[in-house]
Amino acid sequence: MAGNAIVHIVDDDLSVLKSLARLLGSAGFDARTYTDARLFLRDLDPETPGCLILDRQMPEIDGHVVQRWLSGKRAPLPVIFLTGEGDIGSSVRAMKDGAVDYLTKPVEPEVLLTTVERAIGIDRARREARAASDDFEARLDSLTAREREVLDAAVAGRLNKQIAYDLDIVEKTVKVHRARVMRKMGAQTLADLVTMVVRHRDRT
Repeated sequence: MAGNAIVHIVDDDLSVLKSLARLLGSAGFDARTYTDARLFLRDLDPETPGCLILDRQMPEIDGHVVQRWLSGKRAPLPVIFLTGEGDIGSSVRAMKDGAVDYLTKPVEPEVLLTTVERAIGIDRARREARAASDDFEARLDSLTAREREVLDAAVAGRLNKQIAYDLDIVEKTVKVHRARVMRKMGAQTLADLVTMVVRHRDRT
């Protein structure tokens, strides 16, 4: 289930908000409704997981504008468009900008609930990846300049004696630095260390 995730719903139609809130509430979701996108943007806590069900056409702020604003955040909230007037151009634009889905009203309850589950799963995965990246960066920042040089060389496949030659230090000193690197980075083996670095590079 959604855990502590919040499903935000932004739509200027009050009857739609009430209907969606009842549906999501009956399925165990914590739903928050807004008739004005500005109120949603004002109250949004980006550190709280969840997703957004968003109407495309609203009087004050267009749904695409809200989506672009969210995409510029460090933890962008997954967006599900739910609109009464769908068109191919708008749906393509929304999906290119990263929308989870583009649904039209009226939507089948099971379709919406399944899409919300998927959106929350996407958000959870993003947050876990961000947390892992933050942890890696913190560990990396704890290394001295020399330890960072040893890490880079070790990950590149250089042997201790080669690293010693490259850095103009003795091999014993390389081993000491390498042990400190392994401890600070939380790696048990060189393979673990290489995997950490590769995954971080892939995320960034």
